[in-house]
Amino acid sequence: MSQASKRQSLEKSTISIVLPVYNEVAVLRSLYEQVVDSLVPTRCEVELVFVDDGSTDGSAELLDELARNDSMVHVLHLSRNFGHQAALHAGLSNATGDAIVVMDSDMQDAPSCLVEFVTKWQEGFDVVYAIREKRKEGFVKRTLFYAFYRVLRMLSTTQMPHDAGNFGLIDRRVLDNLLKMGEYDRYYAGLRSWVGFRQTGVVVERLARHDLQPRVSFLGLCSLAKTALFSFSSAPLGLFYGIAVLSLIVCIAFTGFTLYHKCVTGLAIPGWTSSIMIASFFGALNALGISVLGEYVVRIYDQVRNRPKFIVADYVNYRSEGSTRQSAEDALEETFAEVEALRTIIAPSTCADDFTSQPIGT
Repeated sequence: MSQASKRQSLEKSTISIVLPVYNEVAVLRSLYEQVVDSLVPTRCEVELVFVDDGSTDGSAELLDELARNDSMVHVLHLSRNFGHQAALHAGLSNATGDAIVVMDSDMQDAPSCLVEFVTKWQEGFDVVYAIREKRKEGFVKRTLFYAFYRVLRMLSTTQMPHDAGNFGLIDRRVLDNLLKMGEYDRYYAGLRSWVGFRQTGVVVERLARHDLQPRVSFLGLCSLAKTALFSFSSAPLGLFYGIAVLSLIVCIAFTGFTLYHKCVTGLAIPGWTSSIMIASFFGALNALGISVLGEYVVRIYDQVRNRPKFIVADYVNYRSEGSTRQSAEDALEETFAEVEALRTIIAPSTCADDFTSQPIGT
């Protein structure tokens, strides 16, 4: 295939934009307009997949209105608030495009970056992720994000790019492999790095929120960071293994020194305070180690319960509930149509005439 024909084929492709939504009614209409306008130069078909993650501020009603007025807008209403990563997974599971873009719906991910993502994809990259080198957020939050990405990369067995969150584009074959993964606790940016393929980064600026009320709390961000760490690193267990070995060495050395002092001088080392402090320190260390082990046990427990990651209460502008179910129903309808066509071609009377007209015993 020539470069020109390949380019023409890619321009006929469909780009799915997956947007988890939680109480963002103030910016949804503007977001919709900017996303659609920004993708016009690509000359690709566009599909917008909004996932309403239990919004209570009128976002659901506005999304339904957008879907009624535009056939390329699809809305999934989850039965409750399942969290950002679950809503993201719901959108990815129902996206049908040849390339899929993941972005936040709070306008912090600039729609103007989408053209560059699509251009990189058309150049042959399977994954295009945004590198957020500049962030219009508070100093403390910027510092914590900076530290998180570097600590995670240092401890993880998967090489993850610095400052790369969810915002980015993936090819259909990358998504197909992501959807095969059965993790209950998902860290999308880490899974995207883990699958491999040909990846590249695009430097972007993380914009400021339209209001001063972030939808993901500080505790929510800490929970996501913990999920990332426990999903992609065994360092917490390795750390406490090292501490246990070091503690054993210290205890043996201290015991030997105490016995030696007792045998040589005949006097015991005084100091109940120091002994209690040492015992308390190692007791707290043991409790912390058990907590780390408990985190892994809880995640295993969540995994084996095999509960659904999300529940969709309503599909808007979908022909039926979910792409998988839709394809199965389409296949069934096609089968019935073929059977009816055969019935009209091969009439029972014709078959009877054929049998009676045949000579018997010849």
